[in-house]
Amino acid sequence: GGALFSRMHCGLWTYWAWGLVAEMKLLLALAGLLLAILAVPQPSEGAGPAVPEAVETSVVLTCMEEAKRLVDTAYKEQRESIKQQLRSGLASPMDLLSYFKQPVAATRTAVRAADYLHVALSLLERKLRPLRPGPLNITGTVAPTTSVSCSTRDLRHLPVPPSVPPPHPVFPGGGSGTSERPLTPRVPQARAVSNAIVRFPTEQLTPDQERSLLFVQWGQLIDHDLDLSPDPGALASFITSVDCKTSCEQEPPCFPLKIPPDDPRIRNQRDCLPFFRSSPACTESNITIRNQINALTSFMDASMVYGSEDPLATKLRNLTNQLGLLAVNTRFSDNGRALLPFDNLHDDPCLLTNRSARIPCFLAGDPRSSEMPELASMHTLFLREHNRLATQLKRLNPGWDGERLYQEARKIVGAMVQIITYRDYLPLVLGPQALRKYLPRYKCYNDSVDPRISNVFTNAFRYGHTLIQPFMFRLNNQYQPMGPNPRVPLSKVFFATWRVVLEGGIDPILRGLMATPAKLNRQNQIAVDEIRDRLFEQVMRIGLDLPALNMQRSRDHGLPGEGAAGPNPKACAYIMGQLNLGLAEKLMQQYGTPDNIDMWLGGVAEPLEPNGRVGPLLACLIGTQFRKLRDGDRFWWENQGVFTRQQQQALAKISLSRIICDNTGITTVSRNNIFMSNTFPRDFVSCNTLPALDLTPWRQSD
Repeated sequence: GGALFSRMHCGLWTYWAWGLVAEMKLLLALAGLLLAILAVPQPSEGAGPAVPEAVETSVVLTCMEEAKRLVDTAYKEQRESIKQQLRSGLASPMDLLSYFKQPVAATRTAVRAADYLHVALSLLERKLRPLRPGPLNITGTVAPTTSVSCSTRDLRHLPVPPSVPPPHPVFPGGGSGTSERPLTPRVPQARAVSNAIVRFPTEQLTPDQERSLLFVQWGQLIDHDLDLSPDPGALASFITSVDCKTSCEQEPPCFPLKIPPDDPRIRNQRDCLPFFRSSPACTESNITIRNQINALTSFMDASMVYGSEDPLATKLRNLTNQLGLLAVNTRFSDNGRALLPFDNLHDDPCLLTNRSARIPCFLAGDPRSSEMPELASMHTLFLREHNRLATQLKRLNPGWDGERLYQEARKIVGAMVQIITYRDYLPLVLGPQALRKYLPRYKCYNDSVDPRISNVFTNAFRYGHTLIQPFMFRLNNQYQPMGPNPRVPLSKVFFATWRVVLEGGIDPILRGLMATPAKLNRQNQIAVDEIRDRLFEQVMRIGLDLPALNMQRSRDHGLPGEGAAGPNPKACAYIMGQLNLGLAEKLMQQYGTPDNIDMWLGGVAEPLEPNGRVGPLLACLIGTQFRKLRDGDRFWWENQGVFTRQQQQALAKISLSRIICDNTGITTVSRNNIFMSNTFPRDFVSCNTLPALDLTPWRQSD
């Protein structure tokens, strides 16, 4: 348990986060912080009076207490608002997604502490503004040598994050903007960029002849093993109470997307696409940069199956016996096989997707497991695999108690996720050339490698959005469309857990993922309108635009432009030389300079690496992150002492195809790499031809 956090790679900067904070100690720390800020002399400007070098402690304490009251009230009102919307049936899918992305447990405490700090600074700024004409950046008065912290936890075992701004900041001042101030990016509207560059007629979609939809789905599953930037604890401005879901004002945490004048769908230019800034984290050394928090363990440890904090990990287990099992659904099964347990939410949002079905949300190690049936199917698969392994280990070792069985099965599942990702998935992402460059053969654990997730990776790994087909496909045991509804538009499957429970279980969905090609990302076919123009449109007041949201998220997180992050120092010539003339012209029309191109768009627009599915920039960012995740993990499956040599040899033979065989009613699976585009029956084989995992090396000798 416990969240682990990370710093930037490939020349970018860090984000930082920390754990539990006691309220009284926090307030004392804030008092010291704010007094330290105000003790720095402020030069006078013009005829206006200077800010006094010392501010009465009572003023600081008043701001702190007011900030705490505002934040606590907003958090409470947010909880009550969600409950009311769920009870009344008025909650939209965006409300549901935000519901699952709310910070919880220790993460919520950390986020709330950061909110206290930022709001207190804003209140102080408002009090001091009459004393000093013109703009006042309260955090800019911090002396470079001042060491401030809003954490009382000992963080000496973690590396100190650098506070250096990016070489080519997208925003004035670098970072993600001054605390609690609206961003003023010198970049075009994200929706306008999406309309001009991402939009294409879906009927022109090019299927990928070499990648399956399971390739796309695995990317989402492992991303949910690695990172989650939670939504803010309150979706309204702490100070002005502006509602981020309905208002078009930029009042933190509201950061809405404006509608361009020539938008092909949205005629009301006074409207906007709602957007919330990611939850903040308190930094240890530089409060002028707003940083984001990772709510998950960053290691590839199957946390999406087991949870990232102890309370959830315990809740996911079946502790009624000594069999080491994960808890399963007690109301429904899938042709006799286990389904994920239902969450016991007081007001369950998944019930709203089909009121008559009354199927709640699932409970898994990551809160987003119910987001779509394909993702829930993968979670279900590994729930079953854990329980299968624990049961077999019990037969081999009757004397093992439930804790030993749980931990050994969990360790094996974690190794499986690592093996499938690095042996089968990443080579198809990076291509052989980039793989050799960024992911050389494993040598050993290196304790000097920082394995935490970089901020830029959370945006770069969204390259998978360019591979999404506009439908969920379901196939029968002959790999033919399964009636009556074999192709469901994605906009109608979000949070629809009932489609798993009541419409045939996970087998048809897994067959659809194995035997349907992914969409091919091309420079004139970047993302389908099902996610670019119709995301959540059936119940939203306005359909959302996922590519535009990706670009807005990179601005929220303060990521540098694609030109600043590119691998060639002559960024302009390099980037423009990589793109076809039409795309290069469109980018220059929108951005003016390559330095400002949003990292996500610039990354997915690059020509693909040979036999890969990303270009040079994303190959660098993704490959570097996965190398650090591997080399900095002392529990990596190949590290000496983690598994015995015999156990390693057994694990090396596992495959995702065999895991599907062992845990479903599917008897015919992909012959070769399951992430390749495989055609039935030519590329499929019987399950009994695939090697099963030999668990005899786990038998404990007497």
